[in-house]
Amino acid sequence: MKTAEIRKLSAAELEKRVTDLKKDLFQLRLQHATNQLENPLKIAEVKRDIARIKTIMREKELAAPASR
Repeated sequence: MKTAEIRKLSAAELEKRVTDLKKDLFQLRLQHATNQLENPLKIAEVKRDIARIKTIMREKELAAPASR
């Protein structure tokens, strides 16, 4: 997921996306533990996406009071 795509989303959409990614991460970890995961690098990719979204959410949070 690209940063430009994330910045276009609203706060509610970002929260939903983080929730969905956390569920995906859980499923990937479960598959990895049972040796059913074909691409273990997918776990790191999902973690990075969560971090990107949370970073942008924080940027928006900090920018909101400054614009008042």
